[in-house]
Amino acid sequence: QLQLVESGGGLVQPGGSLRLSCAASGFTLDYYAIGWFRQAPGKEREGVSCISSSGGRANYADSVKGRFTISRDNAKNTVYLQMNSLKPEDTAVYYCAAPVLEPCTEVAGGYWGQGTQVTVSS
Repeated sequence: QLQLVESGGGLVQPGGSLRLSCAASGFTLDYYAIGWFRQAPGKEREGVSCISSSGGRANYADSVKGRFTISRDNAKNTVYLQMNSLKPEDTAVYYCAAPVLEPCTEVAGGYWGQGTQVTVSS
């Protein structure tokens, strides 16, 4: 079964950190650019960060630049999103997707995980 599984979400105070993981099973991520997207209640889904298949290029939404870092470990078939200095406006369900179009756009018919909730609140 081909799937992506996110983990690492949770409740964190403003200024805190979380690391999200996106693990693939049933297929290899090596050849795909991968992206993290998020959707907050009442808002459209937006691209947060995407990384090229080699990991040599990464793109970020302006709202997360300097705070979030995307990385990948192809040997582990996993992509990560390190989130620092979290703000209440980062609260959303975070999804990973493959493939994506660079710089960071969804592709129709791609693979999506089930999402992981990130809540930033004091």
